[in-house]
Amino acid sequence: MFIVDNYPLAVILCFITMMCWGSWGNTQKLAAKNWRYELFYWDYVIGMFLFSLIISFTLGSYGEEGRPFLEDLSQADASCIWSVIAGGIIFNASNILLSASTSIAGLSVAFPLGVGLSLVLGVIINWFGAPKGDPAILFTGVALIVIAIICNGMASGKMHKGEEKTDHGQNRKGLVLAVIAGVLMSFFYRFVAKAMDLNNFEQPAEGMLTPYTAIFIFSAGVLLSNFIFNTLVMRHPFVGERVHYREYFQGSFRTHLVGMLGGAIWCLGTAFSYIASGTAGAAISYALGQGAPMIAAIWGVFIWKEFKGAGKGINALLSVMFVFFIAGLALIILSGGN
Repeated sequence: MFIVDNYPLAVILCFITMMCWGSWGNTQKLAAKNWRYELFYWDYVIGMFLFSLIISFTLGSYGEEGRPFLEDLSQADASCIWSVIAGGIIFNASNILLSASTSIAGLSVAFPLGVGLSLVLGVIINWFGAPKGDPAILFTGVALIVIAIICNGMASGKMHKGEEKTDHGQNRKGLVLAVIAGVLMSFFYRFVAKAMDLNNFEQPAEGMLTPYTAIFIFSAGVLLSNFIFNTLVMRHPFVGERVHYREYFQGSFRTHLVGMLGGAIWCLGTAFSYIASGTAGAAISYALGQGAPMIAAIWGVFIWKEFKGAGKGINALLSVMFVFFIAGLALIILSGGN
């Protein structure tokens, strides 16, 4: 199987993770305008699962190092399998709640709060679970990225002031959902990481998983849990009318394909994050990947022109955001190079 054996390559894979995690949301913009998120999300998780099979039977099955995918899956200890499934379930619950929060409180409020919280807590949890890298430099870098996320949220809030008309009760509901989503999201990576032998992907300990088996089981956990979580959200949506399954089958082939592409993009990034975690460490891999909101901001600024016509104050916030983001990334990378 394909294994990363040097830190610079691990950093490159983490950057790809960040690009993927920050870019898959574009597929939702490309989906039909009348296509509800709950329906898009089904294609998203199906695409994630199918791509996990592709990468497991390709990169995870060829080469002289490590255990091939099927061999690794057959020897996996039940406790490791359930740990990764739990990670998939936790991620799915957090992702759905974050999406609901976004629809209620707005992207400028929900995303910085939810993802910022998950970034800070997630790095702490993963570092203490598998310490690797200089903690002082690492956490300073994380703090700078959190500042960048806050600047992004402030810029979005100023840009869309007056557009998001939610009453006080609804806005508070959105904030609570964002906090819950952020706390949950901070835990999913650790459940997956502890099932892998991060110190030796070449000859992993018996019963433990390679990154490829982990991403497959994780995606299966997301897909299976979606029958519960997304069904509940479809029947009792946080915003809008009830969604019926028959509506899913009325979608066009293109619409379904775009949603599956979104899941495949996210899965590719997550697989690379798991692969890089053996060399970079779980905390650094997670931290670099969770810089994704800034990648999304870059899409919004330069491609979707979401800040077109913004005033000097907003442009100043965006400039500060990018400066802190780049500085934070540099420190996170340096923390693992010692």
